[in-house]
Amino acid sequence: MRRWSELAERVAATTRTSEKTALLAEYLRMLSPDELPIAVVFLTGRPFPEADQRATGIGWATIAAAVSAIADTDRADLATAYDRFSDLSAAVGDVLANAGHAPDPAASPSLVEVASTFAAIESAGGPARKSTLLADLLVRCDPKTARGVIRVISGELRIGLREGLVDAAIAQAFGRELDEVKRAGMLTGDIGRTATLAQEGGLATAELALFHPLKFMLASPAEDAREILTRLGPEVWVEDKYDGIRCQLHRLGSEVRLYSRDLHDVSGQFPEVVGAARDLTWDGILDGEVLAYRDGIVLPFIALQSRLGRKDPSKALLEEVPVIYVAFDVLGLRRHAAQGDGAVPTDDAVAPMLEEPLTDRRLALEHLGLPLVADGGAFALSHLATAGSVDALEAAFSEARARRNEGLMVKDPTSRYSPGRRGYGWLKMKKALATIDCVVVGVEVGHGKRHGVLSDYTFAVRDEEADRLVTIGKAYSGLTDAEIATMTRWFEEHTISQHGRYRLVEPTVVVEVAFDVILRSNRHTSGFALRFPRIAHLRLDKSAAEADTLATVRELYEGLQHGAEHLVTAAARKAG
Repeated sequence: MRRWSELAERVAATTRTSEKTALLAEYLRMLSPDELPIAVVFLTGRPFPEADQRATGIGWATIAAAVSAIADTDRADLATAYDRFSDLSAAVGDVLANAGHAPDPAASPSLVEVASTFAAIESAGGPARKSTLLADLLVRCDPKTARGVIRVISGELRIGLREGLVDAAIAQAFGRELDEVKRAGMLTGDIGRTATLAQEGGLATAELALFHPLKFMLASPAEDAREILTRLGPEVWVEDKYDGIRCQLHRLGSEVRLYSRDLHDVSGQFPEVVGAARDLTWDGILDGEVLAYRDGIVLPFIALQSRLGRKDPSKALLEEVPVIYVAFDVLGLRRHAAQGDGAVPTDDAVAPMLEEPLTDRRLALEHLGLPLVADGGAFALSHLATAGSVDALEAAFSEARARRNEGLMVKDPTSRYSPGRRGYGWLKMKKALATIDCVVVGVEVGHGKRHGVLSDYTFAVRDEEADRLVTIGKAYSGLTDAEIATMTRWFEEHTISQHGRYRLVEPTVVVEVAFDVILRSNRHTSGFALRFPRIAHLRLDKSAAEADTLATVRELYEGLQHGAEHLVTAAARKAG
């Protein structure tokens, strides 16, 4: 683990992609078959492979307890160091170094031992036992190695490994074609397994496997219809962008599982979808969305939220918030061969469809014979149309919004499915519902490249009746680096009080905040929250007295509710 940690430091110290790749490749070549998959997974900033359902369950308090036990320091020392570095691994390394922690290098744990400890921590019961196991590991680590351990277990790698760079290093390390590495990784969904196949010369044997979720293909954001057609045109496919939960559906006979966007098994949360899928006549993998849906109407996301995280929802909740599965892609189908009157699988392999064009995947999806909602089933196919002009695309967007969806997914009909990639084959067309002018009341030190600047803003609107400011949200994005730097200096000079990383500041700076939806929420003193807030503009031309009011927020919220009720009424009239 010491060599891995030293490698991480060296990779972080250079900004040149070619140098990072060379450093990684040289290191990977030196590893044994047992060490290689562990090291590569750690280089993704995870203690376990991405599709692995395990999690260590370790947080700040557990790490702080372990470090305090080793260094004989107060937990406040780690908090102080964290405020200085905005990086937990750097803070741990600093506390241990200042405490003179210098164990025998011969006792430094191996990669296999670290991985074994992570597994033990995951299965340990209670934070005290987890902290003891972590302390037993860290006590053998010098400060730099300890920093490497914390980089992995906290998920905060921060060494500049952009997407695809580890793939390139694997290819270079073992003399393989990069496209072969990428294809194997796409099919296995496990970069550690991919590295092993590259080391063994077996990349061509990689297969798509059921119940091993793939990374989801992602879409890049876009708002301008003309720009979208320039990128994808002349004719594009458009689907509604649903306000639900992205899920892969895996089926093999009577076994059905649903996997969320973070590749966690969420089957227990949606038993009606799982039950309906057991009656299907094919085996394979679908990509789609779980929606809250009743009487022909898509319910707001806030309704679906009541279903999330509940592994065994009650009968009452199932009736109150029913769901359906909207399928929009098929990623693989199991091979079958005719036998007698029916068809039986030839083996456990799944024939991947990822590299087939979207047109063929959609055709295959439509031929699966899913029991649709319109016929009393629990499935639907995504609403699909074509657009070949700016006007047609804008009209499709308006129609999707009228159906109470977020916007549009705009796709190149020839596009392949690229797991985990955010390219331009798929674009998501969303527009802010509105903007409101808010007053910044609190700021916080950022993370990663924004370490050292105040980039996280908490903002409020004016409650005129109570003559006070009430919070309504927090945003991290929208301003340029130059604007953040300028405002950081201003906020530092106008801080009322500081509470760790958070500063209460003079409420005079106004920001224009864009958002998609207004929700009721007890999290903020306004009683409302903005969904997907982002800072559209700094409004230094406005005073706090000119910020929007709580009454305005209520009007916007009630207008949305009225619009939803209108849609329900219209649908009911149509159904009648």
